[in-house]
Amino acid sequence: MSQTPTGKREEALLESPERLTSPATPIEPSENGSSASPGRNRRWAFAFLLAAAGAAGALALSGGPQVQVVRVERRDLVQKVIATGRVEPPARVSLGTLVPGIAVRVLAEEGERVRAGQLLVELDRAEADAAVQQARAGVAAAEAQLAQLGTSSRVAAEALRQSEINLVSATADLERTEALTGSGAGSQRDLDTARQAVDLARSQRESALARLASTARGGSDALLASAEVSRARAALAQAQARLDQTRILAPADGLLLARDVEPGDVVQPGRVLLVFARDGETRLIAQPDEKSLAFLEPGQAAKASADAFAGRTFAARVMSIAPAVDPQRGTVEVKLAVPQPPVYLRADMTVSVDVEVARAAGTLVLPAEVVRDAAGASPWVLALREGRAERRDVELGIRGEGYVQILSGLAEGEEVIPQDAKKVRPGQKVRRG
Repeated sequence: MSQTPTGKREEALLESPERLTSPATPIEPSENGSSASPGRNRRWAFAFLLAAAGAAGALALSGGPQVQVVRVERRDLVQKVIATGRVEPPARVSLGTLVPGIAVRVLAEEGERVRAGQLLVELDRAEADAAVQQARAGVAAAEAQLAQLGTSSRVAAEALRQSEINLVSATADLERTEALTGSGAGSQRDLDTARQAVDLARSQRESALARLASTARGGSDALLASAEVSRARAALAQAQARLDQTRILAPADGLLLARDVEPGDVVQPGRVLLVFARDGETRLIAQPDEKSLAFLEPGQAAKASADAFAGRTFAARVMSIAPAVDPQRGTVEVKLAVPQPPVYLRADMTVSVDVEVARAAGTLVLPAEVVRDAAGASPWVLALREGRAERRDVELGIRGEGYVQILSGLAEGEEVIPQDAKKVRPGQKVRRG
């Protein structure tokens, strides 16, 4: 069977398939002037796609997948501990009374600033006034008794002097009577009478001595009278204290935070009537996570802002760190001083606190998300070196603002493959995206 010129050309093409990959190969018309058949065009298209796929596969095998990279750079880095907290008044005082009564006047409102000694609440004081008057009368009576004892002491001293005179006289009479009786001029009856007179005078002298001793300073009567005066004065002080309890005064300059009493209320001992915040240094209390303990120290500077005024910040400084951790929340209490508190701060207001715990100027950094096992003991990265992914152990320093400090393992300008390139393995060829 004879072949047409067209058939010969098809055989030639099949014998030299490399001609299919040449874009310069023309499509010759048939003998009757028409273009090539549809079957021949499909073979051309298939061959072209096959060649393109082969070229792409060869390129992939030679260069690896395409990845994005980040460079190690130098920049200033600040590490902060961020926590929420509240404003703590310098001293919160609950005011009340120890005596029952009825509130007759309430002279302060919540939010009002008060001065030390200012009257805030007054209770009915009629009964307390009467108790004070009665106690004062008791003091007067005891003091009068003590004064009277002084007069008694002088009387006792005079009685002693007289008894001693009587004793001397009786003794002299006894001696004369004894002499007369011995000479026969006196009788036994006179001698017995003289002896009885001496005994009586001696007894009177002893009684006068005892009376003087009891009424003199340090004597039993004097001590009893002095004790009665002291008791009466103590009763007066107690009555005066109860009277003073009917007037609740501001203990210092400050702010009245809460009021829980109205005129006419029956007040019982121990009930909190007012809550008062003493003026003084404003403080903040923050509760950072206990993991921050390794970085926090007294004296560190901080910036704080109230949630109600988020656009405004003010300076603070770490004062103290609690010695114990809250086991329920896993936080530690940190107190901060505010040297110049803004006027809008209120007690118990919620605040956000940023404590600067470390700073490094012009240090090598990487975005924190490109470091693998950053929280572990052996952090590492995939560095791009000579077209391959290379595992590189790194030593990390401070962390802040989305970056981490690189202390060793990388140099400035080196390129690192991010973690989101999941399919890239150490040693694999890669191409920079």
